[in-house]
Amino acid sequence: MMKNLLSVFQLAATFTFVAFHGSSAFSIPGEVDVATLYSSSTFSIPPADLISRAKQVLSPQVGIGTKDDGQCLADDFEFCAAVVGPIPKEDYLGALKSFSLDVAFDIQQNYYGFYVDPLQTNRVWFFTRQVAKHVAEFAGVQPTGKELTLPPQLMHLDFNDDGLVKEFGFYTVDRRQGNTGGLGGAFGYFNGVGKPLPIREAMPYKPSFRFKMLQWLGALGKRFNKRRSNGNDPNK
Repeated sequence: MMKNLLSVFQLAATFTFVAFHGSSAFSIPGEVDVATLYSSSTFSIPPADLISRAKQVLSPQVGIGTKDDGQCLADDFEFCAAVVGPIPKEDYLGALKSFSLDVAFDIQQNYYGFYVDPLQTNRVWFFTRQVAKHVAEFAGVQPTGKELTLPPQLMHLDFNDDGLVKEFGFYTVDRRQGNTGGLGGAFGYFNGVGKPLPIREAMPYKPSFRFKMLQWLGALGKRFNKRRSNGNDPNK
């Protein structure tokens, strides 16, 4: 009996590990077959090599084109984020040089989760949870020593067959985290030092009047229906 009981515990432990750590034998409806999609890809750079190339582009020596005079960027490169872009190569490089974020802040990028998109095999997805200390003048604000914690951001790099970057972009994935008002990218740094850019898109999220009215009407409707279901018909 003890032997059977031990087998049950071992089986349960195995199932728990598979459920939480993943296994190629376990899938859900609608899940793509990543290995098959990778093997059928016509893109010239294999996934593992593409991730290595992405890390090279992100390195301090290259800085997504800001440290190598744009040599890692394709001629048709575009930057495109949630509300900014598409911006062509020269405008992108000029904007980042004017911000000088790496001079004004001591930035820890905290990259992780590098993954080649199986449905677009020239794209590498990855996350960053930036932490930055304000160490030099920025936007007219003298160094404060304040530590900024940006919200988690999902980034992507698209490459051409020559290994040059065709597109770079990112999106905030949890605006409730950090201390920059839910803003990522340069907007987060401006807001973090108390100098948000004077445009709606560069300010912390605020619901519109119409959206707030829709929420209020929805809540009112719920209360009305609840009263009716309890036998308190307001029309009687």
